[in-house]
Amino acid sequence: MKGTRTWAGASALTTALLLGACGGGGPGASGGDFSGDKLVLAVLNDQSGIYKDASGPNTVKAVKMAVADFKKKYGDKAVVDKIEVTSTDHQNKPDIANTKASELYERGGADVILDVPTSSAALAVATQAKNHKKLFLDVSAATTALTGAQCNKYTFQWAYNTYMLANGTGTTVTENGGKNWNIVYPDYEFGQNMTKSFTDAVKKAGGAVQGTIPTPFPNENFATFLTKAGSTNPDVIGTMHAGGDLINFVKQFNESGLKEKGIELAVGLMLINDIHSLGVEQFAGTLFTDAWYWNMDAESRAWADRFKAETGTRPSFEHAGNYSAATQYLEAVQAAGTDDADKVIGKLEGKKLNDVFLRNGEIRAKDHSVVHDAYLVRVKKPADVKEDWDYEEIVTTIPAAKAFPPAEASGCSM
Repeated sequence: MKGTRTWAGASALTTALLLGACGGGGPGASGGDFSGDKLVLAVLNDQSGIYKDASGPNTVKAVKMAVADFKKKYGDKAVVDKIEVTSTDHQNKPDIANTKASELYERGGADVILDVPTSSAALAVATQAKNHKKLFLDVSAATTALTGAQCNKYTFQWAYNTYMLANGTGTTVTENGGKNWNIVYPDYEFGQNMTKSFTDAVKKAGGAVQGTIPTPFPNENFATFLTKAGSTNPDVIGTMHAGGDLINFVKQFNESGLKEKGIELAVGLMLINDIHSLGVEQFAGTLFTDAWYWNMDAESRAWADRFKAETGTRPSFEHAGNYSAATQYLEAVQAAGTDDADKVIGKLEGKKLNDVFLRNGEIRAKDHSVVHDAYLVRVKKPADVKEDWDYEEIVTTIPAAKAFPPAEASGCSM
């Protein structure tokens, strides 16, 4: 070992769980080469705001599940016997995310940062990962810049991006007759990137985007923006909002009378928690693209049952994605025999894998995009719901090669 890392004032910034040691001797007890007396996985996300249900505190529990499963799998053969999971709230603000990431890497001893919803916050964390030469596994932010123009060696995008969402939903809705769109979006990196991706997909499918309407982020009252979006009588109003903003937008759309005028609502990003919060009847029949669904097969359901036992709720794809990212990070550490970031990256790049979250997954070396199968789904009608959280019907599986842009088109240069 090369010394013990400490973090003064950690209790004010994080909640931590030291997951029990399998024996003495520190992380090098099985012959590994580690930079401190423990391995630290840090979850940086929204713990109290509009994304707290889709990500939030339950993501920390998902990462702890990954650590527990890793320790159970390897026992005293694990190359590290002390693993700590810490978490802190970035409040969806890029300046706070930037500061917290720096503190986590420098004072918190974080070997990897996980999750980080809000694309502008994730881009700030990616910069800190590059500066500190430590890993960042983005799960909950969707901007293609993370694996495109602003990619770097130490950042991986694990679950989805705006291209995947637009390629599924935008293409299908347009091909099904929704030719003329107005897009309403939150005016920050995620909404701007979503609008570009959806505009490209709609045009490619033979449609047109008549107008794009920015809204503040976060926001509660969308009445003025809905009136403007409906004023040109488009076939489709596309909302690029997420979390609490999406719930407010959909509720107000349903109350606006626009649906009765024959205007269809297209949702850019939706998670199972959004449907649960507002009620399946508010979304019934809506098509959207999902990265994973808790009840899509026996393996997913079995893990979702374990997650529910831990949290009292069903997991979103972001929860499952964080479990996957933490698991594969730990497997890479085990294979490398060290927490040295460059060596761990060498074990991740190019890896093809299937796990609870990923189907036909591959960690692309060129741009660090984790590609995998995605799913075009439809929200069930209330009469078709067989149990609580049984809200989605998979219409088609989108193969990994079609779900994500090709690596050569990403614009990434490491």
